[in-house]
Amino acid sequence: MTPEQIKYIRNSWRRIMPVKEKFAELFYIRLFELDPKVKSLFRGKLDFQGEKLMTTLNVVVNSIDDFQAVEAMLQAMGNRHIIYGVQAAHYETVGAALLWVLEQNLGDYFTDEVEDAWVTAYSLIASTMKKTAYP
Repeated sequence: MTPEQIKYIRNSWRRIMPVKEKFAELFYIRLFELDPKVKSLFRGKLDFQGEKLMTTLNVVVNSIDDFQAVEAMLQAMGNRHIIYGVQAAHYETVGAALLWVLEQNLGDYFTDEVEDAWVTAYSLIASTMKKTAYP
């Protein structure tokens, strides 16, 4: 990622963190709209899952300029997701839901440059998670 993309990611993320609970809730609503079958992969309360999502994204955003620092964590998560029944194709749906909820929350701040930075970041995250899970 370029330094400019990293700046876009971090600046936009700062705008998301104050509304992280709503962000996570909207993310799962959109994810289940895009693929209702995915809902069966989730056990327990979604608010707890939302906290895990936001914590993980926060760690990745804060390490985005040193991605190797989170690479092993993401690969381990990818391997765990197989146990839950996650398929490689689900990563595309998750990416679409993530971009949608970013756009909804960021409004006018969700420029083409911000979107491009997030597409690049999510592609890096997803490919890292899938690397060992789906060799």
